[in-house]
Amino acid sequence: MSENEKKLTYPWGDTLPESGHLMNVADGIQWLRMPLPFALDHVNLWMLRDEIEGQAGWTIIDTGVARDELKGYWERIFAEELQGLPILRVIVTHMHPDHVGLAGWICDKWQVPLYMTMTDYIVARYWTQPDPSGENTGGPNGKAAADHFASHGLTDPESQEKIAQRANYYPGLVSPLPRRFNRLVHGECVRIGGREWRIIVGYGHAPEHASLYCDDIQVLISGDMVLPRISTNISVFDSEPEANPLPLFLNSLAAYHDLPDDTLVLPSHGRPFKGLHERIGQLLSHHSDRLDDTYSACVNGLTAADLVPVLFKRKLDLHQLSFAMGEALAHLHALWYDGKLRRERGTDGVFRFYAI
Repeated sequence: MSENEKKLTYPWGDTLPESGHLMNVADGIQWLRMPLPFALDHVNLWMLRDEIEGQAGWTIIDTGVARDELKGYWERIFAEELQGLPILRVIVTHMHPDHVGLAGWICDKWQVPLYMTMTDYIVARYWTQPDPSGENTGGPNGKAAADHFASHGLTDPESQEKIAQRANYYPGLVSPLPRRFNRLVHGECVRIGGREWRIIVGYGHAPEHASLYCDDIQVLISGDMVLPRISTNISVFDSEPEANPLPLFLNSLAAYHDLPDDTLVLPSHGRPFKGLHERIGQLLSHHSDRLDDTYSACVNGLTAADLVPVLFKRKLDLHQLSFAMGEALAHLHALWYDGKLRRERGTDGVFRFYAI
């Protein structure tokens, strides 16, 4: 356990729910932990007891990726752990595959509505449409993504070929979404199980990420905005190549300042914890340090690809490398937009950043 983790409190210690099984973490709230086919090998999902128009049942928050293994876990839960009650709706915190992947499948199976923010719903609908050209793709995949990363120094043929070949990666992990949805809006409340849950929208990690906070029981379902062990990925991808997402993320953390410090945080990765304000301080400090490292590395000029080993000391697989490229670029852009770096595009078509 890192020193930062030791400053947080984990009410259940190292206890984890088995994949596809429920574990109670608060009144009316069950924790699921589903496997993922990535280095980050799990996602936390939540089931809340609910009642809508007199009908008792369950609300699901986030769903896991669209893989047969996870469908099997869900089928077992539906058959054995719903206490004879139906699913009433699906809420998705944001449009990344581990959160929205099976939302369409569950909504169709139970004939229930989907709740998301507008931007994330639209982007997810767009990204789930396969494009044979390989141009319009989701996230760091496909020819457009390969070209984007090449313009920032990732030019080795093997990485270029592998990224270009992953054009349909996102739609392969996300089942088709319903044609209709209910919109989540920052500051508004959703009533779940007789309690009001306030929507807290954050930016930088996803287009319009929704966390949910219930003051009655002081529980925050934080999605990926506040994680206990790792910092959520903040990236610049080909779909918005001039983006500046890191300040958006850091500024979004201010929305949690009014929550009690002993709030029970239910994150999408890692273990439920207490110590919200401590963790936010850690995240702010972490990115401040990474920005300092980035600025120092730019003294003689570098590309985003050059910056990756400065920010990430471990060996990375292709999936991790694509996100590391996006994150390196996010830190470079933060300093560039702040006037601390200048950017030049060489005759080779590659962008380099220089400290001012």
